[in-house]
Amino acid sequence: MIIATEIINQPYSGQYEERVYDIESPWNSQLWTWVKFIMDNGTEWVGNFRGEPHGVAISNKFNSCIVLTSDYLFLLDLKNGELIESDRNHTFTYLTTSPFGDYIIIDFYKIEKITDGLNNIIKIESPIEMDIIEVKGWNGNLLEFSCVELGVYDKEYFMQFDSETEEIKKITIHNNT
Repeated sequence: MIIATEIINQPYSGQYEERVYDIESPWNSQLWTWVKFIMDNGTEWVGNFRGEPHGVAISNKFNSCIVLTSDYLFLLDLKNGELIESDRNHTFTYLTTSPFGDYIIIDFYKIEKITDGLNNIIKIESPIEMDIIEVKGWNGNLLEFSCVELGVYDKEYFMQFDSETEEIKKITIHNNT
């Protein structure tokens, strides 16, 4: 079973057992992501994924792992690394797992939760229409980030997504003028 992951630079040939996760499409980029997987028995292997690296997250709750690249979302089985499903990535830039094991995925405008497979994504409602989301990180159950209101760029908001209540709250406002 996969217990840890790490985005790495392209390894030397033969350094690791390698698995290629490629989806044939004329719209694929020429970029690749390499992720090192560490198994519970101590073995390591590397997956090659189409697209520039954006993130990787493990969820024991769903017994799966998601790799996010500029081209695709790849959902893998945590037991053996087999591809469960993939979906074209159009805008997502950040992926994390909440303290409760839920996948949280973010683009420039919204925060969403992947609930059961890549085709079941729920948008988390926000008190403002967000733009230019920049994630700061987790503080307990709170995912902290900054953003501006769509179309109103003179104020920057410091916001928190509470993974327990699944609510987004405005914390502070900073004038950019």
